[in-house]
Amino acid sequence: MTTEPHSEPTLCGNLDFSNCGCKRKESEVDVSWTCRSPALSPDSTAVAFVSDRDGSPRVWVQPLPPGGATPSQGPPAPAWLVDTGPEPVGDVLWSPDGAWLAVLVAPGGGEHTQVWAVRPDGTDRRLLAGPVDAPARGSAVFVRWTGRGATLLVAELSGSGTTEAVLIDAELGHRDTIASGPLMWPSAVSRDHRRALLRHGPRGQRMMAVADLPVGDERPLLPATTDLGALSPDGEIAYVRSDAGRDRAALVAVPVGGAPRVVAERPEADLDRFSVSLDGRVALLAWNVMGRSELEVADLQGNHLRPLPPPPADVVTSARISCDGTLAVLAAESPDTPSHILLCDLESGRYHRVAGDEPLPDGVETELVRFAARDGLELTGWLHRAGPSAGPCLIYLHGGPESQERPTFNPLFHRLLMAGISVFAPNVRGSSGYGRAFLDADNHALRFHAIDDVADCVEHMVRIGVADPGRVACMGRSYGGYLTLAALVTYPELFRAGVDVCGMADFATFYALTEPWIAAAAVGEYGDPVADRELLRSLSPIHSFDRLTAPLLVVHGAQDTNVPVYEAEQVVAAATARGIPCRYLLFEDEGHETVRTANKLVFWEAVASWLGRWLVG
Repeated sequence: MTTEPHSEPTLCGNLDFSNCGCKRKESEVDVSWTCRSPALSPDSTAVAFVSDRDGSPRVWVQPLPPGGATPSQGPPAPAWLVDTGPEPVGDVLWSPDGAWLAVLVAPGGGEHTQVWAVRPDGTDRRLLAGPVDAPARGSAVFVRWTGRGATLLVAELSGSGTTEAVLIDAELGHRDTIASGPLMWPSAVSRDHRRALLRHGPRGQRMMAVADLPVGDERPLLPATTDLGALSPDGEIAYVRSDAGRDRAALVAVPVGGAPRVVAERPEADLDRFSVSLDGRVALLAWNVMGRSELEVADLQGNHLRPLPPPPADVVTSARISCDGTLAVLAAESPDTPSHILLCDLESGRYHRVAGDEPLPDGVETELVRFAARDGLELTGWLHRAGPSAGPCLIYLHGGPESQERPTFNPLFHRLLMAGISVFAPNVRGSSGYGRAFLDADNHALRFHAIDDVADCVEHMVRIGVADPGRVACMGRSYGGYLTLAALVTYPELFRAGVDVCGMADFATFYALTEPWIAAAAVGEYGDPVADRELLRSLSPIHSFDRLTAPLLVVHGAQDTNVPVYEAEQVVAAATARGIPCRYLLFEDEGHETVRTANKLVFWEAVASWLGRWLVG
């Protein structure tokens, strides 16, 4: 075993991989930068977004030429970098008065985030909420501007797991706590600050309620599950994404004190996200149709739906509508195109690329594969094939488990394809995007069937001539890391190697050491750590490591408090004690996600080197 923490690898063209044993010719190192979380200025003359174009996620502002999504002049003015400090940024949102940017910052690259406000020119930066001590306790996340002055709705999570909904005036610094409680999340506040929309409950069982302020009397709106929500400006109508009473998530309008009305639904697609204009007249809807995105405009007053032309990318990961409801700004990506920023004219349906790196010149072949699991349940996945004949193949498992593998840009997959390794990224049961029944199909003891799904993926890749049965590996991140470990010890004969990225190994230690709100929210998904102790023990891979045979690469961030680093340490110790070839890659300045470009490069090359060693030779 080798233990190799990386904190400051050399950046870009001067990469030195001597510490991690995965050297690469300088000419072969290609880094595509990304743009995410765009937000339009209220006058639609500029867009702020988060980009790692200089090596770490930070805020940039791109001026827009006249004409919106159909610019009437030449190239726009250059983008400028907003000074938000040295720490990675996760999100940005422009205030309706145009005077402020709300910025989500992750000190040290971890999960304990702060909310800052800064002028669009980078001046007058001020901390609004979040931990200031070290080690950090608690966290803060901005939700939305309320539309009244410079007031921002913020969720503050304490170290004990209680959430407070706080209205913070970015200009004056005034704070007003409007609600608090465990497993609570504020979704919206009316413009007059007399009504709040609050979400309650753990994942998979969330409900919405409206609260009259300042007394806080609440009225439930819909049964579970209901998660995303917005309020009309007067607070009289709540717009929520809900699958209550149906298998697919729809947009539902709920008048306070009235009967719910379905605004938009599709029998074979989930509502992925939506955004309502500041005046409450128009909503932009993004649908998840077998992993790809389709867009629709909803006239909320006239009860009219109008589809938009297909976006020039497979997946829309962020969609925000302009204040007047005429434009939308999107973050979008495809397997051959990094996340970039698009502006869409909602009347004409025209798209205009605003910022982002160019598509890869050689393109990427990505195929949607459908097949039946051993119990007949249909599974799907995205196949990235390296060649026409059977060869090395990686089964890549997403996190969540309620996440979904979609046709997005993954630089790791490109590196593996260059090395001759095919990648199959399935959506095993428990994934989102396929309806409520599929989402719940891995809860509690049903999780054993999800482990079987991984084996069925291997069998199908062998059957269709993609995988050489002697050269198959399994890899996953977060829950996918857990599922990787579970598959490696349940079906050791199927896998030649494994890669565990910040995965759980033992549910008992995970529950004991993770954030309190994460532990509380996980009970409905995995089971109760006390009442279901024996089930959770049987589901925990660490207790079956006597069956592990595959060489294992373990990757983790030292600042990860979602899945604490102890999960990785016990995996490395157990594998080493059995004499299994094991390598440990620890990033001192990362949390649950790897966000710094230099660390991403080390990670990608380490995985490519590891899998190349065991699958290619």
